[in-house]
Order: sequence, then structure tokens, then C-alpha cells
Amino acid sequence: MELKHFNIRVYAIILNKSKNAVLVSDEYQRNMRMTKFPGGGMKLGEGTLDCLRREAIEEFGQEINIISHFYTTDFFLKAFFYENMQLISIYYVADFKEPLKFKISILPFDFGENENGKQSFRWIKIKNIDSSVFTLPIDQKVGEMIVNWKI
Repeated sequence: MELKHFNIRVYAIILNKSKNAVLVSDEYQRNMRMTKFPGGGMKLGEGTLDCLRREAIEEFGQEINIISHFYTTDFFLKAFFYENMQLISIYYVADFKEPLKFKISILPFDFGENENGKQSFRWIKIKNIDSSVFTLPIDQKVGEMIVNWKI
């Protein structure tokens, strides 16, 4: 396998301190269900913070405050969906500038039929996070970091 590109992804860790929970995105992408942190791919010419602000508008329909950097991939990881790409994921702690304007689901994948691009959001209690919660290996690592983080 010859790597030819980087795939840079930027994600938000949004906490609900009163529920001791973190926001996750349940999505149907690439003909599969996945649970991950909200966010997505950085576009050429875009900085990481601008990417996350754009993704927030696209996914939530509202703006976020970016509070601090949390983690950047610090080991080699091949991109999950692309044969010849190396994945770099960057996570920021964030919150919302205004009260939530979108639906928070109780059930995973609360969007009806599987159709690429469908998405729903829910809070997961931090104490309930384990490797089975997240689909992608890098999110599993970050989930473990959140469990061990002193909030």
C-alpha cells in the first residue's frame, strides 16, 4: 500500500455537564451506520477552526464556540474508507453559542430509513462510553480519553 494523501478530519467534543454526557452523531454514510463525534473533513484552503465552524452550521444549523484543543492523532492511522490515505483527526472542546435549535434523540439512528447523509444526535453518558460506542478506531481512542478526563 502506497500512501498518497492525508485525510484531515476535525471534530467537536460537546459536553452536557448537567447530564455528564457528550454529544454524538449517529449517521448513515457510505452505506453503513456509524456513531461518531460531530464534525467532518477539512477542505483545501480551510483552517481547522474554520472547518469545525462550517461543519457545525452544516450539521447543527447553528454556531458553536470553540473552547480548546483536546487531541490530535499522534500515531499512524490509515484512513478507514480510503485505501491510499493517512488519517489525521483533530478534536476540539466546544459548546453552543445559543440554546439548541435541533432535535436531540434518545434512540440511536433516529432518522427512519437508511439513506446516505441521514443523521441524528444524542447525548451519551460519559460513564457509558466504551469501545463499542464508536464506529471508528480514532473516536474509540478519544472516547476513552474523555472517560479518563477530569471534567
